[in-house]
Amino acid sequence: MNDQSAAKPRKPAPLLADYPHRVKDIIRYADLDPQGHVNNAVFATYFESGRVAMFREPNLGIGVPNATFVLVRQEIDFLKELRWPGNVEIGTALAELGRSSFTVVQAIFNGDVCAGAGRATLVMIDTVTRRAAPLTDYAKAKLEPWKYRGE
Repeated sequence: MNDQSAAKPRKPAPLLADYPHRVKDIIRYADLDPQGHVNNAVFATYFESGRVAMFREPNLGIGVPNATFVLVRQEIDFLKELRWPGNVEIGTALAELGRSSFTVVQAIFNGDVCAGAGRATLVMIDTVTRRAAPLTDYAKAKLEPWKYRGE
């Protein structure tokens, strides 16, 4: 039996204004799959570009001596097709701070259209022991202003 009333309400699409950090990229011909749209794996690459640009930005600089940040989880919702030629803008924002990790939310926009949304969790690890290490107060303070502005 198909019970439409029990269907989960659809979340509104993300808005670029909800993401305090943004970076632009181009859609390359090489990003396409045989169906002629951007391959799903490339969405992960766009998200990586957004995270790296945010973390390497001089005024953010969450670099911690003898530590690095590694991706431990990534979720992607594919909302719309992307096609070549074109441009995208990747929005990134802090969603949560943990003891040794933090989670960012991200979205890929083609103009005003959100083509993909995602979450990524990164863990700070000690470069010598290769084990998780608590986020420093410095790193937390640098991440705090980049909080997600949406609901």
